[in-house]
Amino acid sequence: MTDPEIEITADLVHDLLAEQHPDLAGLALREVAGGWANHMWRLGDELAVRMPRTDGAPGLQRTERRWLPVLAPRLPLPVPGPVRIGAPSARFPKPWTIMTWVPGEPLDHTSLSRGDHAADALAGFLTALHVAAPEDAPVSADRGDHPKNCSDGFDHFFHAVVPEDLADGVRAVWDDAVAAPEWAGPPLWVHGDLHPANVVVSDGTLSGVLDFGDMFAGDPAWDLAAAWVILPTGAAARFFDAYAQADEGTIRRARGLAALKGLVLMLIGRNGDRGLPGGKPTWGPAGRAALDRVLS
Repeated sequence: MTDPEIEITADLVHDLLAEQHPDLAGLALREVAGGWANHMWRLGDELAVRMPRTDGAPGLQRTERRWLPVLAPRLPLPVPGPVRIGAPSARFPKPWTIMTWVPGEPLDHTSLSRGDHAADALAGFLTALHVAAPEDAPVSADRGDHPKNCSDGFDHFFHAVVPEDLADGVRAVWDDAVAAPEWAGPPLWVHGDLHPANVVVSDGTLSGVLDFGDMFAGDPAWDLAAAWVILPTGAAARFFDAYAQADEGTIRRARGLAALKGLVLMLIGRNGDRGLPGGKPTWGPAGRAALDRVLS
């Protein structure tokens, strides 16, 4: 974590803006709830200040600053884009970023009422994103592997939080993903962290995608898990029909990864219910819903 003696307050963010970007310091500053690696503040109506609060966050921001301007022009849903960089200083020792604001309400605080439209929107977004990545694209250190190489992590989350009535079904889905063939295509651009807190909703459908810090080149199944993690019950079939480029093995891997992500969301939600650091109470119901959809 960042230095516990450095509290990220509105006064601190305002002072840093005044020192480094004085033309923006007069805009209204409002704290945004949520966030994991970054503490976020809305700046005016169109910008956001992202202040890193974990040791890995500056690297995630650096990835976004490097690659989002390359990817964003071809993506059919709004995504944040870097506008300014904040330099490390005596007041705050890590670099920080000013990004564009993507309007909408995070899905972990609302729901999708237009499931077919959302399925088509997500399919269009991932079709545009999932193209061959260049040789210098980032490679993930903690995601992107075939499920067979993630079984220790799955077992940890499974034993920690799986509902008893779902245990056999979730285990069977995971075992099937482990047995699925590996991705045989070229490494594709992958968002890497699609879950309800990283997409926003307007008018009952998807209206934007956030937080590309974990993007990498690899197996698109890691994103296709969103068919169950993000979309409402019954929308996965329409999604895969619209996406139209996932073979059976990729879908099997994606379904298993959706089960893994559902368990992760449930554990983070439980930690939030218990008031533990990093816990998010809204993520627990989202994780349980994902498991129910995986098995439906």
